[in-house]
Amino acid sequence: MTSRGRRLAGEIWRYMAVGLGATIVAFILFNGLVHGFSTAYRAPLNGHPLTGYVLANLVGTAVSYRGTRSWAFRHRGTTHSDGGRTAFVTISVATMAIPLACLWISRNLMGLDDPFSDNISANVIGLALGNLARFVLTRQFVFHVRNDVDALDTV
Repeated sequence: MTSRGRRLAGEIWRYMAVGLGATIVAFILFNGLVHGFSTAYRAPLNGHPLTGYVLANLVGTAVSYRGTRSWAFRHRGTTHSDGGRTAFVTISVATMAIPLACLWISRNLMGLDDPFSDNISANVIGLALGNLARFVLTRQFVFHVRNDVDALDTV
């Protein structure tokens, strides 16, 4: 594997590891908000799965930014005065539409409203598609290469 290939593979692996941590946080929050942690009590956002998904994933976005900035793309700089936070959040919120659309389709077009269907549509299918888009956009528009040497080693 070439130097560029190893660098890209490392970025992808680190990005996926950070994403897994953020996903676990968002997954637990989403299920707690929408389905509850116990069957004895009604979940606070039981009738509002899209709102629950957005709230849980905003917390996940904060976790993701920290890990992405300090580990996944630590060797890349940013030209943004705020360290790329605004661009990162903008990309994260925009790409959140992908799993939200999957959840909406599952709930409203297919009539599936059980926890398993919600998690497959939003947290498996939607998340995979959203993460792919987020990786490409974050790498391209938030964390640029720092100098000419990095430019030669990165894709």
